[in-house]
Amino acid sequence: MSSSSAQNAETPVAKGSWRDLLSGRHRRVAAVLAGGVGLYATNVFLTTSLLPAAVQDIGGARYYAWVTTVFLVASVISSALVSTALPRLGARNTYFVALGAFALGTVICAVAPVMEVLLTGRFVQGLGGGLLCGLGYALIRSLLPEHLWSLGAALVSGMWGVGTFVGPAVGGVFAQYGMWRGAMVTLLVVTALVAILVPLTVPSTRAGDLPPVPSPLTVGLLVVSALLVSIANIVDSTVLLGVLLVVALLSLGLAFAYDKRRGGRILPRSAFSWSSPLPWCYGAVALLALASQIEAFIPLFGQRLAGLAPLLAGFVGAAIALGWTLGEVPSAGIAGLGAKSRVASAGPLLITVGFVTAGLLVGAAMGTGVTVAWTVALLVGGAGIGIAWPHVAARIMGGVASDDEGDTAAAAINTVQLVSNAIGSAVAGVLVHLGGPAPEGQARAALCGIGLAGVAGAWCVWRGTAAWRRKAAVQQA
Repeated sequence: MSSSSAQNAETPVAKGSWRDLLSGRHRRVAAVLAGGVGLYATNVFLTTSLLPAAVQDIGGARYYAWVTTVFLVASVISSALVSTALPRLGARNTYFVALGAFALGTVICAVAPVMEVLLTGRFVQGLGGGLLCGLGYALIRSLLPEHLWSLGAALVSGMWGVGTFVGPAVGGVFAQYGMWRGAMVTLLVVTALVAILVPLTVPSTRAGDLPPVPSPLTVGLLVVSALLVSIANIVDSTVLLGVLLVVALLSLGLAFAYDKRRGGRILPRSAFSWSSPLPWCYGAVALLALASQIEAFIPLFGQRLAGLAPLLAGFVGAAIALGWTLGEVPSAGIAGLGAKSRVASAGPLLITVGFVTAGLLVGAAMGTGVTVAWTVALLVGGAGIGIAWPHVAARIMGGVASDDEGDTAAAAINTVQLVSNAIGSAVAGVLVHLGGPAPEGQARAALCGIGLAGVAGAWCVWRGTAAWRRKAAVQQA
């Protein structure tokens, strides 16, 4: 850890507030950072709700699952290149490239006459979206003062909760009236609004020393991992699903091992030292992101077990994202190293409490009271993610061994999150299959199984905090 970071680990910094972040000179910065990630998150859920209408219009049902796959793969590629693009293009130009790619992909999707063209648009969208998400984290460190890092991370990650509600709502309205292409036009308008703010907020400076470009082999292994996980999500065999997931994890491990050998291009060098807080904090990010992916199955469980209408089941499925947002808003404003560490460690345990409770509440025919309690338990689990997330993200930004690793460390939060989201959806799928043929068994196995990620996440946060304190003590000695 640099001497400044070590001091910051033990020396109190000014207490941040939401008012400070969302007013005055920081307001536009917050709007740009949140706007970029919000575009990505909204697009994910909007496209899911639009896809049936699009397939009915242009055909290509056999490519249904690949609409998400190509977007995910492209996002992983571009998110891995954020720390390389920033010093070469400058922050402002990198934002323009990201927004331009996202807009171009959206236009291609809007005018697509056949599914093959739509898939091309989704790939280009993903390239822009991955950059936007990575920039949302990478620039928190340079555009905001340290006492606002936790709040900035909370705002950026909270956009996923916003997207969970806004995406299906907007997409559903356009799809209902047979105007799915109009939803893409709406995305373009929002993209233009964010682009207007960029030159007013983001500096155009470039770094003096350019870091090496990540190895094509490393990026290729990450892509292979994402592809295998995506394929695993659409196979029917539990055995094949498990095999694909194991191979995907091996590919991911090889990618990071090779990255370490080359000195750290996607993850910062500090992430490969067990004495550093970074590997533990990245592990916590991965587990928190993995746990959140159970939300994809909640609407299905709600319909089958509680007899909920599709619309209501969709809102119940958003309980985890809502809990995430509600948890991180008050948590991000907490000051003091000790308080932050306790809150960050307790958050993942709430994931276990919430999801395991939800799993134990599952029954073959859930009445209104049980369904309400089930939804509250899901909300608690989501709140556990939100409570821990901003503090873990801020610890990564401040825990680097030297300042030249800062952008890489911050941008890697998004890369780890995207890859973990993909793996989490496959893990949830495995657990559902292991639950047997009955819906209640599937729900119980998936919720209780994914809930154990919270215990592992709490352990990672605890280890990261201990490493942070040891490093600070060594620097101050």
